Amino acid sequence: MGPTHAMSGLLAWAAVTALADEHPVGQLTPQSWAVGAVLATGAALLPDLDHPSSTISRTFGPISQAASVLINTTSAFVYRTTRTRKDSKRDGGHRGLTHTLVFAFVAAVFTTAVVQQSQKWALPALMFVFAGLAVRGIMNDWCPKKDALLITGVSAGITVLCLAWTAQTPASAAACGLAVGIGCVAHFLGDAITEQGCPILWPIPLGGKTWFPVAPPKVMRMQTGGKVELAVVAPVITGLSIWLSAAALQRIGALPFLDSFDLLPG
Repeated sequence: MGPTHAMSGLLAWAAVTALADEHPVGQLTPQSWAVGAVLATGAALLPDLDHPSSTISRTFGPISQAASVLINTTSAFVYRTTRTRKDSKRDGGHRGLTHTLVFAFVAAVFTTAVVQQSQKWALPALMFVFAGLAVRGIMNDWCPKKDALLITGVSAGITVLCLAWTAQTPASAAACGLAVGIGCVAHFLGDAITEQGCPILWPIPLGGKTWFPVAPPKVMRMQTGGKVELAVVAPVITGLSIWLSAAALQRIGALPFLDSFDLLPG
C-alpha cells in the first residue's frame, strides 16, 4: 500500500546514507540529504504510475492520470512484445516495465541528467513531483483521494522549504539520481514479498520466463493491505526509517543534540 511503499523509500535512503559513512553518499550535507529523502520517498511510489486506477495516478489530477495511461499503455506493449510462452497472458501494464531494475536505472540516470542541467528550474520541478507522490503515499488514509489541490499545495510547500534550505548548498545531481533509484528499488522489494511477486530482473529469462515474478517462498509472502502489512510490516518500516534517518543526520552533523547517543554503533 501507499504508506508502506513511501516509508520504505525513506528507510532505504536512510539505511544507505547511514551505513555508507566511508562513501560520498554517506557524507552529504544535511541539505542534500533532505532533498534525497524527499526524492527517495516519492520515488518509492513512482512505479505504480503504471496503474491508471491507483491513488498515486490521481495525485495531480488530469495531468498524472494522463501520464499514467501513457505509462500503462507503453508497459503493456513492452510486456506483449517481450513475453515468452511461459509468461502468462494478461491485459494492462501494471507490474510491468516500471517494476524492473531497468526502469530504476533509467529513472536514476534521467534524474541525474536533469538536475545537472539546472538547479534553478529542474530540481524544483522534480522536487514538486516527488514531494507530491510522497505526500499522497504517506497521507493516503487521511487525505481525500480526489483532492489534487491539497496535494499540490502541500507538495509546493515542501519544495519551497527544501529549496530555500539548499539555496547556498546545491544538492548533488548524482545524489538526486541515486535517491530516485533507491526509492524505486525499495518499491520493487516491497512488491516482491506480496502474493504476486515483482518482475525485477526483466529482461533476464528465469525459468523460461522473461517476466519472472521474483518473490520469496509463498509462506513468506503477504497480502497487500492485509493484517501482516498493517500490523507488522508498516510499523516496523516506519520505526526503522525514523531511527536510521536520525542516525544518518547525526553522522553528518545535522542533529548535534543527539551526539551523546550512539544511534548506529560502529
